[in-house]
Amino acid sequence: MTELAQPLELMRQWLQDRLSPDAWGWLSQTIARLENGGADRDLYFAISLVPRKLGKADLVLNAVDLAAADTARSGWRPAGWSVDQAARMVLMLCATPEGAEFARRLEQLCITADVRESIAFYQGLPLYPEPERYIARAGEGARTNMKAVFEAVAHHNPYPSEYFSENAWNQMVLKTIFVGSSLDPIQGLDARRNRDLALTLIDYAHERWAASRTIAPELWRMIGPFVESGMIADLQRALASDVLAERQAAALALRECTHEDAPALLKTVPDIDSNIEVGRVSWETVCREALLL
Repeated sequence: MTELAQPLELMRQWLQDRLSPDAWGWLSQTIARLENGGADRDLYFAISLVPRKLGKADLVLNAVDLAAADTARSGWRPAGWSVDQAARMVLMLCATPEGAEFARRLEQLCITADVRESIAFYQGLPLYPEPERYIARAGEGARTNMKAVFEAVAHHNPYPSEYFSENAWNQMVLKTIFVGSSLDPIQGLDARRNRDLALTLIDYAHERWAASRTIAPELWRMIGPFVESGMIADLQRALASDVLAERQAAALALRECTHEDAPALLKTVPDIDSNIEVGRVSWETVCREALLL
């Protein structure tokens, strides 16, 4: 079974298990028609009918389903997908197996897509044939002003970490912070940290402080490995914040930096440091706390 076929078969099985007989009958018959050489208009019309025919319920995948997804395509995490989003992917993948034709059809669909369709198409990025063809399209999704569509690219999606250039990656991470989204759901986040991004975010922190505005605690996750002498005072300031999540984030960043003052600063917050040591404080918990601010 090809890399493309494994996720497709999983989605077909999930949908068959969850749809009513009538809904599954419509989808399976439509798939059969498209597999037998459906024209562009047939695919586009079928995709537009999906919500009416199948509804918009959550797909509701369990731990076994999600483990199977990751096995079928490393990094694929469809935990938040809905029935209509999965069905659109099934129709696309069944109807258009070839990369060049798939890219052409996807581009046309993205141009005319509504929000839910756009989310589905961007969530599907890691499943498409010849994935390097979609770098520009993924970049368009990362530049959108619609937060939900942007997060379909940025969150729980291995595509950006695998295919974005460093500049495109940095812009996506910066935008995540600018729009008030979370960093933790970005796959490959720690592996793709870099000095240029850290320096840009330090400048951004200074601008926020100068304007008496708050800073997203997760920002410090990007700083830790690149702390220089001029930055240690910034972490010290964050460590003294009135916001617990920011103090925790600063401590986590200090644990990753090699600056000679880092151990002494961590000793000023022994409770936080000990909670990090035993796993009660992590970047994941900081993300959850930051969402409550």
